[in-house]
Amino acid sequence: MNLMVYFQSQRGEKQLAIQTAKCTAVVVDGQQGVLKAESSPFSSRKYQSCTIPSQGETHQSVVPPLSMIQRKLRHTDGRADKQKDSINKRIWEVFAMLWIASLCLLLAPSILGAPANKRRQKVLLISFDGFRWDYDRDVDTPHLDKMAKDGVKALYVTPPYLTITSPAHFSLLTGRYIENHGVIHNMWFNTTSTEKKPYYQTQFVNEWWDNGTLPIWITAQRQGLKSGSLHFPGTASSYQGEVAMVQEVEPVFYNYKNETAWRENADKVMDWFSYQDLDFISLYFGEPDGIGHRYGPDSPERQEMVKQVDRTVGYIRHSAEQHGLNDRLNIIITADHGMSAVYRNGLVEEITLSKIPGFSFSDIAFHLVDFGPSGMLLPKPGKLQKVYDALKGSHPHLHVFKKEEMPERLHFAKNDRILPIILWSDPGYVINGYFPVQFHKGEHGFDNQAMDMKPFFRAVNLEVGPFETVDIYALMCHILGIKPEVNDGHLNATKHMLVSSTTTQGEFTSD
Repeated sequence: MNLMVYFQSQRGEKQLAIQTAKCTAVVVDGQQGVLKAESSPFSSRKYQSCTIPSQGETHQSVVPPLSMIQRKLRHTDGRADKQKDSINKRIWEVFAMLWIASLCLLLAPSILGAPANKRRQKVLLISFDGFRWDYDRDVDTPHLDKMAKDGVKALYVTPPYLTITSPAHFSLLTGRYIENHGVIHNMWFNTTSTEKKPYYQTQFVNEWWDNGTLPIWITAQRQGLKSGSLHFPGTASSYQGEVAMVQEVEPVFYNYKNETAWRENADKVMDWFSYQDLDFISLYFGEPDGIGHRYGPDSPERQEMVKQVDRTVGYIRHSAEQHGLNDRLNIIITADHGMSAVYRNGLVEEITLSKIPGFSFSDIAFHLVDFGPSGMLLPKPGKLQKVYDALKGSHPHLHVFKKEEMPERLHFAKNDRILPIILWSDPGYVINGYFPVQFHKGEHGFDNQAMDMKPFFRAVNLEVGPFETVDIYALMCHILGIKPEVNDGHLNATKHMLVSSTTTQGEFTSD
């Protein structure tokens, strides 16, 4: 047990006044509270109280009359030696301060004996990129199964559209749809210069991320908490000049499949929780997305990677236990999107824009195509209607919309970064530009209502109905006890998962 007591008097730091003494901070095993002791030489009634704000409890005890102190401080005959009186007064002031400190020690057992679920809660948000909602159905996953038994399992969750990595992850961190937070693509681009930057380089383009919406790292820190992030998309950026307190960005040629590195990262974040007392950490793993792209979502390689994910979940929970975090660490595991198999080898008529009658890239000033099943086009001045008419209805599995006509449910229109024409294909198809240059066996980026795009959700025998990933933000803020920023999520969609939904803080249900 660690106990630190700091005193402050009404008369200033250099005077310890018997009249009023305040203990401004009491820390017992990380729990901070305020101990207030009041005593007056003009009254025999004394009281002391200790309040731990995070627990909402007040302990009080009555102090016996300090008549002896009063007599020492009173000039009874009018001729007392002022110097002796001053010395006596200082002695009894120190005595009173020591008595207050002893009260802190007496109260410590009752503070430590408070129920664990009333301690300040911590949150670890983990994303396994591309983990589809049903990936545990054809693989033995004992650790994920145990997590569902101990906590919460959703049948699936619905990501925002566009169902790709950076936009979907930023929705997790902000609770905002993509049109509202502005990170509309994995790639930074400039329509004037036609420059594009790939996923990793875009992580370091600050203005792409910092455009008015604050991630939970910054919100938590502004309200007195400590945040960290390891490899999570958006970690490298600053937001209104602020960054996550502890952060680590993966190197450019990082091996996202290395299981040893996964365990090292798990231990690292547990150390951050334990030794730096962080309250919120986001942790990113790049698989099974990479394997799903390369080999397809139905491949044996994907099944083996899911087994690796499951082992890692078991290791993370074991590491939390070894670090003494089980009673206050809420672990949320989810993903940004799912994965769908791509039809090739003559099985279907592929979508290639250059082969569509009436369409010409000479009418296009800038385009984002050849990146899976989604695309955006910026026609040259005066060419928008011509381009739209040529593409609309040109292929039975190609969806073409003007920006202002996008279905409202997708929340992908009301942002200046979104280009005037938006394209996406049905699951199984990708959009090629001049000619096919995509050879992945698995893809994402489809309509978020497609079941293959739904990620999984676990949190530490309750199975809950589906909800949207933008709702996870409000849930995390509630657990941390912080006021959320403006967001598009709904706490009511997830609040029933908590042990207590009526307190400022909550933690997940558990047997």
